[in-house]
Amino acid sequence: MMILIADSGSSKTDWCVVKNGQLIRQVFTKGINPFYQSKEEIREEIDKSLLPRLDTNIFDYIYFYGAGCIPEKYPMIQDVLSSCFQVSKSIEINSDMLGAARGLCGDNPGIVCILGTGSNSCFYNGKEITTHVSPLGFILGDEGSGAVLGKLLISDLLKNQLSAKLKEKFLFQYNLTIPEIIEKVYRKPFPNRFLASVSPFLLENIQEEEIRTLVSNAFKAFFQRNVMQYDYPNYQVHFVGSVAFYYQRILKETAKELGIKIGSIVQSPMQGLVNITTTLSADNI
Repeated sequence: MMILIADSGSSKTDWCVVKNGQLIRQVFTKGINPFYQSKEEIREEIDKSLLPRLDTNIFDYIYFYGAGCIPEKYPMIQDVLSSCFQVSKSIEINSDMLGAARGLCGDNPGIVCILGTGSNSCFYNGKEITTHVSPLGFILGDEGSGAVLGKLLISDLLKNQLSAKLKEKFLFQYNLTIPEIIEKVYRKPFPNRFLASVSPFLLENIQEEEIRTLVSNAFKAFFQRNVMQYDYPNYQVHFVGSVAFYYQRILKETAKELGIKIGSIVQSPMQGLVNITTTLSADNI
């Protein structure tokens, strides 16, 4: 049995080929998000960046978990995948949130969060998502995400809320001028990717009090505006994503201050998805 699993965020997509329950190939491409990309752009990314690195385009099942994959967008992704691959049994499209829930919790209930380029959260009952607070994207929401951390950093820098030393260090390190920053945020495509790309500066300088406060407040906003709308006193909160993984020390400290119990924190849900997807596919045979 050949299965292709995709876990796609706004910045990158993790593609895994699974044969008879064993992971045999893993490929990373740019992120795929049907809210920001056309059908043609998504197909081009698959044709140029994925297919040449696979041994086959013939699969029994494809499971695609993606950012921006709401039910209204499922047909778009289905059409693209159907045109790029030969699938003998079925193609299943779901949100990256369900992918995170399946990968982290399997068939157990819990509160599941994504902290990567964007952020998201849900309550998962072990089979499906039953409660979901809308993330709203990096302009209205996405608290605690890489894009919002980058936005807060840039905003503080441009409004002189950072020390002159940190401001000079940032502009030198990223080889940016203020007009170039404005151009990338307001005129270039995928400003969320640009903002997330500069957020590692915060981790590198987390020992600075002003930086630590910025990050802590961003995580506090994520917990208060999202997690605390679920039954958090009775369930652990699990995290997936690069921001959660690399900032986990301050994330745990902030959670503890708010009385929130942290469960697992992983960079990617893929190993859990390989396990549960193999089971799901076997059940359908």
